[in-house]
Order: sequence, then structure tokens, then C-alpha cells
Amino acid sequence: MDLSSQRQSPNGSRGFRLQAPLVDSVSCYCRVDSGLKTVVEARKFVPGSKLCIQPDINPNAHRRKNSKRERARIQPPLLPGLPDDLAVACLIRVPRAEHRKLRLVCKRWYRLASGNFFYSQRKLLGMSEEWVYVFKRDRDGKISWNTFDPSSQIWQPLPPVPREYSEAVGFGCAVLSGCHLYLFGGKDPLRGSMRRVIFYNARTNKWHRAPDMLRKRHFFGCCVINNCLYVAGGECEGIQRTLRSAEVYDPNKNRWSFIADMSTAMVPLIGVVYDKKWFLKGLGSHQLVMSEAYDPEVNSWSPVSDGMVSGWRNPCTSLNGRLYGLDCRDGCKLRVYDETADSWNKFMDSKVHLGNSKSLEAAALVPLNNKLCIIRNNMSMSLVDVSNPDKNDPRLWENIAVKGQSKNILSNIWSSIAGRALKSHIVHCQVLQA
Repeated sequence: MDLSSQRQSPNGSRGFRLQAPLVDSVSCYCRVDSGLKTVVEARKFVPGSKLCIQPDINPNAHRRKNSKRERARIQPPLLPGLPDDLAVACLIRVPRAEHRKLRLVCKRWYRLASGNFFYSQRKLLGMSEEWVYVFKRDRDGKISWNTFDPSSQIWQPLPPVPREYSEAVGFGCAVLSGCHLYLFGGKDPLRGSMRRVIFYNARTNKWHRAPDMLRKRHFFGCCVINNCLYVAGGECEGIQRTLRSAEVYDPNKNRWSFIADMSTAMVPLIGVVYDKKWFLKGLGSHQLVMSEAYDPEVNSWSPVSDGMVSGWRNPCTSLNGRLYGLDCRDGCKLRVYDETADSWNKFMDSKVHLGNSKSLEAAALVPLNNKLCIIRNNMSMSLVDVSNPDKNDPRLWENIAVKGQSKNILSNIWSSIAGRALKSHIVHCQVLQA
């Protein structure tokens, strides 16, 4: 407080004339002290005070708050010369392969290209792109993964697989909400069976943690129904090695819950969702082949022994209400399940057989852009249009990834010889949308 401007009092003594300090607050009583003659009288007015009730007040405190609001009001546009709504309409049309670069431009672009609004608008306008994500185990037992962009037919870079799954076996893989890829359970070489759950967000290109499963398990079955993740059966160290228990994860509630146990303990080998039910086929406790179906509406399991299960082989998938499977090792033939006749029938043949080597073996069959995508161990892919009524048209089979694929007879023979010693293979394939 400024105590300058001394003046002579009537009795000859010197006193001080108080001047109001320049503070930005109405709660400072110095503004109303200007008529007081001495510091003593000021203390009488404000008991216990030295000079000011707020001697350490920061005069720029309110100014900072206001400046933040002002910056929010005058922040630069997403694209100079355009209102933000038009800028968003332009940015959502940028190809998915360039979204990683969009997030590096500035903070506003990062928040936009990582948020749900950006991708919901892309999906609403039919601009979402589906990429194929492939997990592969090499000959040293290490897990690596790659993603393939069908539009540009280029393999795109990805962040490393988290350490806990770099050497795991028997883990599950599934996609929720179209853009979240989950890895869960499995067996670590050092820690044994795991309950851990992690997921990758295709919109931000980052890994995150999720709640652990209720039971440790590996080599189990898993599926997604109504955007909920189901797991059942499998193995775990201990007295009860083969499991009957099953559980479900609801991402909206962000928690796991137990569901009805299976009829018998099983290590599932094949699983598919068809007609709103989850079908599993695997080995029981005495190495017997068993099949069960789970109905989530009534939360119950029931044995299955019809023609669908008896002729069922991996890989298979459902698309537009129909169940498809591969009819040869290299994935050059397709068959479909006829529910009326309760049997599997031949459906399509590419007329081009690649060979019987391990490298050319079809490892996965997944829906991609309303077509069927066949992925082989050598990372080559074929896209099949099953909606076309002319099943014999060879143009319905399209090679979209030819990494390692044979191009002539000589190279095909060499691939068959080299493929016998191939130890790396695909363990999981999924499709994510963004």
C-alpha cells in the first residue's frame, strides 16, 4: 500500500494520507478507506488488518481468465477463409491413410481427427473405410501385426504390440464398436494364463487398458453379439484344467459378468455367430469332438448335432444372413450352408488353384466391404463378390494383396517347396472401420 503524500496535522504532528491501491477486486476494503485519515483509523475500520485485507492479491487474475475466453472466441479457423462446419465437411473427405498426418497439424485438428463426431460423420456420409488387421506369429514365436488398406492396396504402419502379448499364445481377438480391437486372455510363457484385456483404437492409433476378465483362460472361444464380447471354455492351469465357465463384456457398462456355464467343459476350435446364436465346436475332456450353441436371449447352452456342425470346417464366417466356408486348403473354393436342406453345398470356384503349401494355406475368412476376404499365410488376399448372381464369372475373384503370391508355374512350384519349411502363420484377422 502506498503511504506517500505526507501532510502536516493541525497539532504539528506529521500524519499519512492513505491512497487507494490499484487492485482488480471489489472485495478489497481499501477502496472505501480513502476518507480515513490515519493507518490507525483504518485498522479500526478493518480489525486485524495491517494495511489491506488482500495485500497479496494478483491484479492480473481476472485478466487471465478473460484472456482464455477471448482466445476461445477468436481461435483461428480449422481452414482459413472457411467457417468450421464447411472445414469439417472438407476434412472428413480426407482418405483414412492420411488421418495420422491430420492429427499432427495442430491441437484443433488432433481433437477433431480423434473424436467420435469426425468418424460418425464419415460413417453417416458413407465415407468410412475398412482395413484388414492381421496378427502373425513368426518362427521365433513373436507376435507381429500389420494392417492393409484395400483402397490404396498398401500395408500401413502400426504401433508395436503391447509387451504382454508379444509372445502370448491362445489369446482372443475381437472388434467392438467397429473401431476397437480387443486382445484378451491367453497364456504368457512366464506368467501363465492371463485375465488381461487391452484394446486398440483405430481412430487414435493407440492401445488402452480395459477391465480384466473374471477368469484366467487360454485357447477359448470368443464372439461378438449385439456389440457385447462373449468368451467361453478354454484351459487354465490348476486342478480344473478345462473350463465350462463363460462370461460377457459390455462396453457400455465397462464390466464383465458371468453367463450360464456350458453343458460340458470344452476347448473350442471353431466358432461362428449365425442366426443370432453362437456356435462352438471343439474337444471335450476325453478328446471327443463336441458342439454347442449359445442363445443370448435366454442365456442357455444346448448341444448341436445337425448337418451344419457335421460338415463345418474352419475358416468360416457369416455375411448378410448366410454362412460361408472354404472348401479347399488354398481358399480357391467357397461353399455355403443351406438351412432348408441342412447341408453344405458348393457355391463358387475361382478355377485358379495356388497350391497346397503351408504358405498358401487360407488362414482366415472375413467380411470386407460387403464381400468375402480370404487371407493366406503368405499375406496374400482375395476378395470375392458373393452377391453377384453369376457365380461362374471369374471376375468376381479379385486379388487385392499379392504380397508373396505366386505369379507363374515355376514360382508356384518353388513356393510349394519353400512353404513346407514355413513356420510363421496367421493367428488372427479382423476388420476395423474408421
